[in-house]
Amino acid sequence: MRDIKLITFDLDDTFWDIGPPIIKAEKETRHWLNEKVPEINWGDFNDFVDLRNQLIRKNSSLEWDISELRKEFYKHKLNEVLDDSAEVDNLVKQAYKIFIQKRHDLKLYDGLVDCIKSLSKRFMLGILTNGNADINNFSIGKDFSFSISSLDVKSNKPNIGHFDRALELSGFSASESLHIGDHQINDMLGAHDAGFSYIWFNNNNAIWSQKIAKPKEFSDWSLFEELINK
Repeated sequence: MRDIKLITFDLDDTFWDIGPPIIKAEKETRHWLNEKVPEINWGDFNDFVDLRNQLIRKNSSLEWDISELRKEFYKHKLNEVLDDSAEVDNLVKQAYKIFIQKRHDLKLYDGLVDCIKSLSKRFMLGILTNGNADINNFSIGKDFSFSISSLDVKSNKPNIGHFDRALELSGFSASESLHIGDHQINDMLGAHDAGFSYIWFNNNNAIWSQKIAKPKEFSDWSLFEELINK
């Protein structure tokens, strides 16, 4: 990988475990809303998924604008029990602010900070995420030259939008670019189709199930630089 000049990274489940924090953020946001409006009927997880899919069918842009999707979810639930649209809008605004703050209550994986600081001295670094986490909320944010979300390119990985924008912003070619992520399709297949080199972050012993050749993999950020130096 001597020709690599740009390294891009996924965020959720690559820099941190997103599962427990996102569930906690949602529970605490709902608790806050229930204190304001006890009558809200949240339903179960299947109801959540069904409503999410329903909202996306009505407005396809919500598939890549997940912040707006969450706001629309809260708005739908509030509209079921409140008639005052101004009150609903105000509650949605406050609820989302609470959610996004708590969504960033994350623990970076061991070894990540030192790894990123070291890499930033040798490569241009960028973020490619389908989510709404902001890398600038963390101390390592200053080590990245850019951060691209699905909202920025109006599409989700594995579509090529994130990767093309990274090349535009960096000025490098795909052959000079390496992508790191946990998701076999969104990250690995997406990078493959964009012409990037790619390495799989696999810290849960997942089995490779794609038709493309299995890439190099790692599960410990303290060993990553050694891997790309080989």
